[in-house]
Amino acid sequence: MIDTHAHLDACADAPEALVAEAAAAGVSRILTIGREQAVGLAERFAGVWAVVGWHPHEAGEAAEGGGGEAIARLLEHPRAVAVGECGLDYFRDRAPRDRQRAVFGEQIELANATGRPLVIHTREADADTFAALEAARVPVVLHCFSSVERLDDALERGYYCSFAGNVTYPSAEPLRAAAARVPADRLLAETDSPYLTPVPQRGRPNRPANVMLTLAVLADVRGQPAGEVAAEVEANAARVFGLPAPEP
Repeated sequence: MIDTHAHLDACADAPEALVAEAAAAGVSRILTIGREQAVGLAERFAGVWAVVGWHPHEAGEAAEGGGGEAIARLLEHPRAVAVGECGLDYFRDRAPRDRQRAVFGEQIELANATGRPLVIHTREADADTFAALEAARVPVVLHCFSSVERLDDALERGYYCSFAGNVTYPSAEPLRAAAARVPADRLLAETDSPYLTPVPQRGRPNRPANVMLTLAVLADVRGQPAGEVAAEVEANAARVFGLPAPEP
C-alpha cells in the first residue's frame, strides 16, 4: 500500500520511526509534501518520494515571478514526482486571493512544461480551482477529495480522487458515497499526516500507517476486498506519479 500524501516534516515523531511503522503496517511507500525538506526526506528513505510546490497558504511567500523558478529547480531531482500541493483556499484565506490565483497559475504552467502531475488543494474555492485547471495538460490529483458536488466534472476531466481520513468520519456519508462512485482507475488514498486522522484513531496526530484504516473504509463502501482496492491504488499511484513497480 502507498500513502500518496503526507507531511512527514510536520509530524512530531522522527521520520525514521514513521517510515518503519508504516512499513510494518504494510505501507511500503509514502509521498511527502513540501519543498527542499521533502526532497531531503526522499533522498534519505528508499520508499519516500517528494511532491514539491507552494501551498495556497504560502502564496504570499512565493516571490513575484520567482516561486515557479524555485519549484522548477526542485523538480530536476529524480525523486521529485509532482507539483503540489497547490491550489486555492478561500476558507482560511492565509494569503491574498489574487496571489493565490497567480501562484497557482504559475504552478499549472510549470507542470505543463515539465510533464509532472498536479496535486491540488481546494477548499471553499471549487469554482475558481476548476476554472484554473482548464489550463492543465497533465494528470490532476484532487488531494483530500471533498468536492462532492463537482465529482461528475472531475471524473469527466479524468482527474484522480484521493481520499483521506475524513472519509471515515460519521458525518461523511456524502464523501463515502462519492468514494463508491470513483472508477477503479482514478482512486487514490492518503493520510495527509499529521492531519485528518481516521476513525478510530481520531483525536491523535495522524501517521502514514493509518492509511490502512482509510483503505478499509474505501473497500467497505466499494464492496471490494481491501487487498484488491490496495492493488488498484498502488497501480494508479505508479501510473500518475511515474513510480517504479513496488518490490515484491
